[in-house]
Amino acid sequence: MSLIEAAGLSRSFAVPARSLFERRRLSVALHPTDLAIEEGESVGIIGESGSGKSTLVRLLLGLDRPTTGRVVVDGREVDATASTRSLHWLRRQTGLVFQDPYASLDPRMTAGQIISEPLWALDIPGDRRARVREVLVQVGLEADMADRHPHEFSGGQRQRIAVARAIAHRPRILVGDEPLSALDVTVRAQVLELLTDLQRQEGLTVIMVSHDIGVVQNLADSVVVMKDGRIVEQGRTDAVLQRPAEDYTRRLLAAIPVIPEA
Repeated sequence: MSLIEAAGLSRSFAVPARSLFERRRLSVALHPTDLAIEEGESVGIIGESGSGKSTLVRLLLGLDRPTTGRVVVDGREVDATASTRSLHWLRRQTGLVFQDPYASLDPRMTAGQIISEPLWALDIPGDRRARVREVLVQVGLEADMADRHPHEFSGGQRQRIAVARAIAHRPRILVGDEPLSALDVTVRAQVLELLTDLQRQEGLTVIMVSHDIGVVQNLADSVVVMKDGRIVEQGRTDAVLQRPAEDYTRRLLAAIPVIPEA
């Protein structure tokens, strides 16, 4: 059994009528989708804005309720209607890095408080302050930076703090929702290298959402290409990128930026 399995997964939203004479319509964000992700695998989900990437990931993480289908993580079905505490088992297994390193960190909190949030929220036992210092070093920062506030860090350092928060509770699954798009090219390469190292060292299962196929090329074992709420192509990364079967994938490949080495 795969670590993560989705079967017939879809999501539709009601669109309000624009007048008394118009019926309410349904907007389909994700058409019925099947997906399997193996333990230790790194998967890139790519596509343009509005292609359904984030919708799919939110459903996989139990952050939204599917219209149809089911998600199973480590043999256990995800119930998005369950209480927050009832989903602790899933939250303990997953860590999420958001897109904007400025908006995703509370400016009133220190780096140490931010990183320790999942340790408190998920009732993780042990010396939490020691774990914060340990994980700061692991992401390439100094342990004594725990007492600084977000405004004292650069954008790249903030994203390292976000990564530290995501792995502080030792999850099995690390999800990045466009985590590099707000960074400049050089810093992007450094954070990409960090994510690659963490995946290898910790044996993490990584799901990377990106509109930039170049990022996925450097990180993912396999790739899922999405368009208009559908998976249009998927497979091993080298096979898809070297021999794309779809015109849409070929257009994405033509737009790959060159990312210099750090």
